[in-house]
Amino acid sequence: MADIHDLGALELWQLLQKGEVSPTEVTAHYLGRIAKLNPGLGAFHEVTAELALVRARHVEESVPRTTTLWGLPFADKDLVRRKGVRTTFGSRLFADHVPADSDEIVEVLDAAGAISLGKSATPEFGLPSYTENLVAPPARNPYDTARGPGGSSGGAAVAVAAGLVPFAPGSDGGGSIRIPAAATGLVGLKPSRGLIPAASGIGTLAGLAVGGPLARSVTDAALLLDGMITPSGGTPHHHFALRAPENHDGPYLGAAIRGEGRFQLGVLLDSPWSDAYDIAIDPEVLETLEQTVGLLSDLGHGVEELSLLPSPEYAPAFRTIWQAGAASIPADASNEHLLEPLTRWLLHRGRSLSAAELSAALGVLSGFERSIIRQFDSFDAVVTPTLALPPRPIGWFDSVDAEKNFAQQVQYTPFTSFVNVSGLPAITLPVGETRPVAEGLPGLPVGVQLIGRPGGEATLFSLGRQLERVLRWEVHHPPQW
Repeated sequence: MADIHDLGALELWQLLQKGEVSPTEVTAHYLGRIAKLNPGLGAFHEVTAELALVRARHVEESVPRTTTLWGLPFADKDLVRRKGVRTTFGSRLFADHVPADSDEIVEVLDAAGAISLGKSATPEFGLPSYTENLVAPPARNPYDTARGPGGSSGGAAVAVAAGLVPFAPGSDGGGSIRIPAAATGLVGLKPSRGLIPAASGIGTLAGLAVGGPLARSVTDAALLLDGMITPSGGTPHHHFALRAPENHDGPYLGAAIRGEGRFQLGVLLDSPWSDAYDIAIDPEVLETLEQTVGLLSDLGHGVEELSLLPSPEYAPAFRTIWQAGAASIPADASNEHLLEPLTRWLLHRGRSLSAAELSAALGVLSGFERSIIRQFDSFDAVVTPTLALPPRPIGWFDSVDAEKNFAQQVQYTPFTSFVNVSGLPAITLPVGETRPVAEGLPGLPVGVQLIGRPGGEATLFSLGRQLERVLRWEVHHPPQW
C-alpha cells in the first residue's frame, strides 16, 4: 500500500471504513510527518500530539463510523478556539491564551468524527493576506520556502500541500482560503454566505467571513465541505432564516465525483479595485488563465468575455469595513504595543470611524452585492485569475507603512474580496505553474478562480472535476513530499 499521506482524504476514508487502517495509525503517521517537516515550514502554531492520539482512540471506540469524516486528521485554524488548547489568533496579545470553550465549527468537526492535530498558522487576527506574524515563525511555501503561502489560512494550506494533513478547514473574509490555496497548488472553496451553519458569515461584519475547505483534490474538498455542513449526514441545522439556496442533489461529494454538465462561462479580467489602485496581472498568470479558458472551451463549455461596470465607491467602502473589523480587538494603551504596526493602524482607524461612515460603507457594499449578482446572472460561473501575481517572497509586504501594505495586498489579490462582498461561492483550482524561479526549484503554483451563482457549489465542483481529470493536479507535490 502507498504511504498514508500519498492517499487522498476520500481514499483514506474508504480504507478507514473497511478497517484496513485505524484512526490511531493514521494519526500517528501524520504526527510523524509534522515532527519531521513542520520546523522548516511553519504550518502549525501548536501541535497537540498527545491529545490527538487520545482523540483517535476515542473515535475508534466510541464514534459511529457513519459520521462524515470518521478518523480523518485535520488542523484547526488558529483563529478558532478549541477548549484547553493554546489559541493565539496569530498575535502576541494572546500568546498564552488557553480558551475554556470551543467555537461551534470545532464542535462540528469533532461531531463529524475528525481528529485535530493542532492549530494551523495564521497572521495576526487573520487580517492580512499573508501568513507572517510576531508570535511564531512565518509559514513557508513548500514549493519555495523563501516565499509565503498567502493568507490568512496560510498554515492550513502549507499543511495540506506538504502532506501534514489530508485536508484542512479555513476561513475566508476577503480571500483567506482561496489566496493560500492558489499559492500552494491546492483546491480551496469559499462557500455561499449562509451555507455552513457553524461558519455562515451571516453574523460577521458585512457578512464577509465564511468557513470552507482546502484540499489537494476537488473530491476531498467536497468531502470536507459536506462534513462542515452536516457532520452526521441528513439535513443541516441552520441557525438563521437567511441562508444559501439548498442543494437538492445530495452531498456535494456526488457532484465532485460525477463532474458532469456543460455550462456557460464568463471570463473576467476586471477588478473593482482598479478604480483606486494600479492592478497588473503577471504575464505567466495571464498565460495560465488563457490556457485554462481554452481547455474549458475544448471541454464543451460556452465562453465569453465579461467586463465589470465601474464601481468607484467599492475600494473606500471595503477599506472602511476592514478597518472597522479591527476596532473590537481587545487592546488598549496598556497592551497595544504587542500588536503589529498594521494591526495597530487598523485598530485606531476602526475606532475613529463614525456610525454614519460605517453605515454608508455597509450600504455601498450591499448595493455592490446586488450589482455583481445582476452582472453575473447570465453565466453559470465566472472565471478570473485567483491571484494577480505569483506567491510573494517572505518579507515582501511592508511591515511599517500600513497604507503601502494595504496597496500591496490589493495588487496581489484584486479578484478575491469582491466575491465575499457579493456572498457568492468561489473555488480556486491549481491549473498551472510558473517557470522555475531558480535552478533546482519547481515552478510556483498558479490558480484560477471560478465564481458561481448563489448556492452554486455543485456547478463549481463539477467544473473543477472536469479540469482535474485532464490536468491531474492531485498527483503534483512539492519537494518535501
